[in-house]
Amino acid sequence: MKAQNAILLVASYFFYGLWDWRFLFLIVASSLVDYFAALAIKGTEKNNKQKIYLYSSIAWNLGVLFLFKYYNFFIDEFSLLFNMQQGEYAFSTLNLILPVGLSFYTFQTMSYTIDVYKKRIKPTKNLLNFLCFVSFFPQLVAGPIEKASSLLPQFNKKREFNSEEAKEGLRQILWGLFKKMVIADNAAHVVNMVYASPEDYGSLSILYASILFFFQIYGDFSGYSDIAIGTAKIFGFKLSKNFNIPYLAKSVTEFWQRWHITLTRWFNDYVYFPIIQKNLRSTIRRNFAIFLTMGLIGLWHGADWTFIIFGAFQGLLIIIERTPLTKDRKSSIFHKSIIPRYLIPVFSFTIITASSILFRSKNIEEVGIVLKRIFSFIPSENVEPLLNKRFLFFLFIMIASEIMTRSKNFPLTQIDKYINKPTRWIIYYIFIFLIFRYAGPKEDFIYFQF
Repeated sequence: MKAQNAILLVASYFFYGLWDWRFLFLIVASSLVDYFAALAIKGTEKNNKQKIYLYSSIAWNLGVLFLFKYYNFFIDEFSLLFNMQQGEYAFSTLNLILPVGLSFYTFQTMSYTIDVYKKRIKPTKNLLNFLCFVSFFPQLVAGPIEKASSLLPQFNKKREFNSEEAKEGLRQILWGLFKKMVIADNAAHVVNMVYASPEDYGSLSILYASILFFFQIYGDFSGYSDIAIGTAKIFGFKLSKNFNIPYLAKSVTEFWQRWHITLTRWFNDYVYFPIIQKNLRSTIRRNFAIFLTMGLIGLWHGADWTFIIFGAFQGLLIIIERTPLTKDRKSSIFHKSIIPRYLIPVFSFTIITASSILFRSKNIEEVGIVLKRIFSFIPSENVEPLLNKRFLFFLFIMIASEIMTRSKNFPLTQIDKYINKPTRWIIYYIFIFLIFRYAGPKEDFIYFQF
């Protein structure tokens, strides 16, 4: 077991170092801070000292995150607010590269010390295992964000190769590659073309590109999650499910229960519930907690007003849909409302797609341009070059496959139990052929920037 973890740690650091070896020092430092902070919390019975160790850990993690991800944004906004862009009082920004995966592993290590302080878990004394937990390469750069209680114990036992789990992992990787390379990258080609100059496109073209962006980011991120989970299975690990067909959500609340599940769970556990637990019946406290939580989720995605407004808008929508329309509290905008039941998923998808414009636009000015072009009902004369019937067929295959197998983790799971071997291999080779033949122009994973 020790040898397995040592090899895995070296492999994980090598994998991360291929991007930029200098930031290996940062991930090691974050790991050591939280490892020793947790031991110090456990080693003292005095609550004041425990809080000092906990707050020191949180300060380190949030400080690193702020420095690399948010410092320049807040400095620019502060300077603009007080007209201090030039002169002797001007603040200078830092020329820093955002370390890939910083938001993911920072939240993962920070939750560990919080859980130790809350006595939800006991701290590990095995430094090697903890370093592996923080840097586990399949989910290091874009999640899923794992809690120590579920992932850390998996490093404490010897792992043996399981051919069935490995086959299942390879099938999930294959499905993830299809979603990323055939769906997301082809959608990105259209979305990038339209959003590069939205003023040149009509209402239908921009609306079409905005809908495609939703499927682009879904195929991109859920595809990565499938690849990460499948790779982990090959090595004998089980990672958390991160997506559950979010385009079937019947409300914004349900959407966030289906989209980036581990991030939503993290903010629920460490932001939302701590705020409301003192007064569960307070509507004001609950609404404040919802608004703050979703605002922070937006900010987590990036240092820009588009992300902040995106998160705040999501929070506002959740508050509205949870607000009863009648005194008996049995009716809301999504439940027993004037909207026909069969149209609720369409209504929800429309709202989510509209809010994704904030997510895709480079700045607030571009959001204004896009919305103005959509609601001006400007005729779209150049729609034809954007339409690709073959791609739309592949998109239909993805959606139909996931809907028909929605009770399973992914469409190809346990296919060997239902389909004979020759047919299975025909299906595998079809997907491999589609990936090599119809992959879109190469695009980086979107969530690497977060």
